[in-house]
Amino acid sequence: MKLSDLRDKPGARKPGRRVGRGIGSGKGKTAGRGVKGQKARSGVAIKGFEGGQMPLHRRLPKRGFNNIFRKSFNEINLGRVQQAIDAGKLDPAATVDVAVLVKAGVLRRVKDGVRLLGAGEITAKIAFSVAGASKSAVAAVEKAGGSVTILAPKAETGEKAA
Repeated sequence: MKLSDLRDKPGARKPGRRVGRGIGSGKGKTAGRGVKGQKARSGVAIKGFEGGQMPLHRRLPKRGFNNIFRKSFNEINLGRVQQAIDAGKLDPAATVDVAVLVKAGVLRRVKDGVRLLGAGEITAKIAFSVAGASKSAVAAVEKAGGSVTILAPKAETGEKAA
């Protein structure tokens, strides 16, 4: 077989329909577009148009806003951390932070930090360094003999130190 022998399977390619080429073709005159009006012309874009009536997307009230300064945290439960320790992915002797969790494959990417949540059991004595933690998570880690350090948020640039 040579490159010049390659062909599409029969029926894979169809020639385009030649429209507007006389009444005998079956697609003459209006070329399958019906009669007159906006939709018979080219460049029609009338999604959401309701014939002059106020469209639905303008009748409904606007709600809320998107805070462009919002932080996006990775949330992780204690049970998931314990699973990683049991599997040998995490070293309980080292301090656990975002970079360690990403390297171990527990988290996919570094966002604005990690928030520790209290679902699941933790038995390993482990030190966490995270952006935030729930009260139940802190209590469970301290009960197991570990510690939780909450990292201070980065100071905004241009602000005066009081």
